[in-house]
Amino acid sequence: MNFDTPVKPAANMTVPPVSSGPSTPATTTAPASTAASAAVASEPTAGDFGATSMRVRKRNGGTETVDLNKIVRAVGRSCQGLPRVDAMRVATKTISGLYDGATTRELDSLSIQTAAALIVEEPEYGRLSARLLATFIQKEVSNQDIHSFSQSVAAGHKHGLIADRLLQFVQANARKLNAAIDPSRNDLFEYFGLRTVYDRYLLKNPQTREVLETPQEFFLRVASALSGDNVNEAIELYRLFSSLEYLPSSPTLFNSGTRHEQLSSCFLLDSPADELDAIYKKYSDIAMLSKFSGGIGVAYHRVRARGSLIKSTNGHSNGIVPWLKTLDASVAAVNQGGKRKGACCVYLETWHADIEDFLELRENTGDDARRTHNLNLANWVPDLFMKRVEADGDWSLFDPKAVPHFTDLYGDAFERAYAKAEADGLAMRKVKARDLYARMMKSLAQTGNGWMTFKDISNRKSNQTGKDGNVIHLSNLCTEILEVTSQGETAVCNLGSLNLSRMLVDGKFDFERLRANAQLAMRQLDRVIDLNYYPIPAAASSNKRWRPVGLGLMGLQDVFFQLKLAFDSAEARALSKKISEEIYFAALTTSCELAEQYGAHASFPETRAARGELQFDHWGVVPEDTARWDALRQRIMKHGLRNSLMIAIAPTATIASIVGCYECIEPQVSNLFKRETLSGDFLQVNRYLVRDLQALGLWNENTRNRIKMAEGSVQDLTELPEHLRAVYRTAWELPMRSLLDMGADRGAFIDQSQSLNLFVETPNIGKLSSMYFYAWQKGLKTTYYLRSRPATRIAKATVGAGGGASVAQAAPAPVAKATEAEAVACSLENPEACEACQ
Repeated sequence: MNFDTPVKPAANMTVPPVSSGPSTPATTTAPASTAASAAVASEPTAGDFGATSMRVRKRNGGTETVDLNKIVRAVGRSCQGLPRVDAMRVATKTISGLYDGATTRELDSLSIQTAAALIVEEPEYGRLSARLLATFIQKEVSNQDIHSFSQSVAAGHKHGLIADRLLQFVQANARKLNAAIDPSRNDLFEYFGLRTVYDRYLLKNPQTREVLETPQEFFLRVASALSGDNVNEAIELYRLFSSLEYLPSSPTLFNSGTRHEQLSSCFLLDSPADELDAIYKKYSDIAMLSKFSGGIGVAYHRVRARGSLIKSTNGHSNGIVPWLKTLDASVAAVNQGGKRKGACCVYLETWHADIEDFLELRENTGDDARRTHNLNLANWVPDLFMKRVEADGDWSLFDPKAVPHFTDLYGDAFERAYAKAEADGLAMRKVKARDLYARMMKSLAQTGNGWMTFKDISNRKSNQTGKDGNVIHLSNLCTEILEVTSQGETAVCNLGSLNLSRMLVDGKFDFERLRANAQLAMRQLDRVIDLNYYPIPAAASSNKRWRPVGLGLMGLQDVFFQLKLAFDSAEARALSKKISEEIYFAALTTSCELAEQYGAHASFPETRAARGELQFDHWGVVPEDTARWDALRQRIMKHGLRNSLMIAIAPTATIASIVGCYECIEPQVSNLFKRETLSGDFLQVNRYLVRDLQALGLWNENTRNRIKMAEGSVQDLTELPEHLRAVYRTAWELPMRSLLDMGADRGAFIDQSQSLNLFVETPNIGKLSSMYFYAWQKGLKTTYYLRSRPATRIAKATVGAGGGASVAQAAPAPVAKATEAEAVACSLENPEACEACQ
């Protein structure tokens, strides 16, 4: 991991070459009192800099003589309330980049980049660079004679970007909406978040590529588009979005109020039928869905296996791999309008005879004609397979052509059909279950792909499968969505996430605010179903029938940092469970209220909720305050629910960056790291750790270097109190059992699923075998990526306690490895003391 890579300017923010002006002081961030004095000292005074004959070109095309003090004042104004930043340090660097004929845009860009580069030393520079960027954006918008929200919407409509309905709504309510804009909300942004909004979300002039809206106008545009023509609700949603306490997912942010309002995040497509027309129709459907920012999950269970007889030609099938190779190329070609890469995950049931070929698709070696480098892969695993693994039994592999009914069965019905097919001799071949399981673990270890998702658990615990014939065949791109699909139904989900990091008041978690925000978010997510543009008819019919949404969360790690809780502590685990319970209760309550107001969704009688069954009932969990739950249960049985599914915890990578919190439910992966996004490479530092180190007088260049060389870990900082070292452990330093236990605890209140990444620094077959078997035993529905890090760390330069360089000792010689079969056997039979897992 390279911590010293400088931040790259965005494509449209060119930084000019640096001239031989004053050099940047090579000092570290001063203590609070000194930094405050520096900030005061940097306030502009007459004669700070001498006169110059150089001229700069302004945004309106005119030129003027450079006023160096004007540059200093511009930076100084943005430093108010930031006592730890050095305004002169940023201003001096900006002045050093000055040259005759430079543009004011270039100078503003250099100020922003200079401040952003100092974030690694002092987190307050993130606020400074965000303020400078907000000013830059405001100038860019104002320079196009756009001075209000209604003018911004009119400009977008003029350029063919804004829908007629939004323009009419804004024109009819212009005074009230214009007055609702609160520029002070820009101050809630950190630099990386605002940078992402500027680069990827603000509407741009199709010709000049200048943005047509400010960040606050962007939030109000999205809120207005989702308000159902209710101006008061538009303003209420705007206040929620701009507070950064909740955000809808990227497709909703990208497309709300535009000509093509495809607002949904996820699409799940049943396997194409084993026919040429059906396979090519599925390619077309996926391309149309991906075009407008949808993430794709598609099953391939029904397509015949390699070697299967094709009666019409008397030839033999090449299996699923050539079809997936074509899909791989299509996904790469349809890149969502350049906003983000197209993405698709393919699911395959474990009994399919092509399963071993499937597990090789992401490998970097072998025949490239049989590799798919753009597709993600997931195993759709029945309980029976895990039981055979546990018993060290055989596993039969089938051609779907011989057992077409397998795909639409789960649980006991599937197990009976599978046993009968074995008895009838329909299997293409048999393998040892543990050998195949080891191959799955090997794929995860090598590629992070081949995710483990559990078919029977997902179906048994779903609200949608209350009626025979309603079957979940797969999850989505990120494994948090579980919805019924069929040949005529493409499942859809709209996502949004609550930002937990802003829910603490006076050191306590504010559950009342959490519930209020969850209820407003649910109403917004439900409205998306009616406003959404559906690229294919099968998606429209499914979404209107089931009306599922996915309300999730982000910033759980921030909460633990703020409360000084270790991620794997009992207190953290209890708080995580309580948060998920309250979100689920608020979501159910709101959906029931919407059902009372507008009617239940069309398929409510087919759901388990119609019988009074709620998610925690399927986990054998009794929630706190059973009286309120019993009352809600009776209300649901009487009035129904507007939405068949409500809770799904998505990865939130981009929107978490916007609001400035850690992703979804994940622990931090490092205290100091480089974030790589489509907007550029950014250095980030754990601001909570910095504040604690500053309070202890330990935050200095030596400490930063030691954390860098430890790859973001603070466990070797022995001067840091032990309880804080426990709080600031990284994902690599936490036991994965704690993540799985916490996932199972909250799972009782998640009616879809959660994007649950697992982190193993040096994965091996035994370690992974034990971990994923434990996930299945705990009743988790799905898991997501396996994250790992390179294990080679030899002769690495380090910085000692005194600041001097030394060389780390070479890693010890590796011990003899167990075979894959031995590792699986050991991990399952001795899970607490398996040497293969150490």
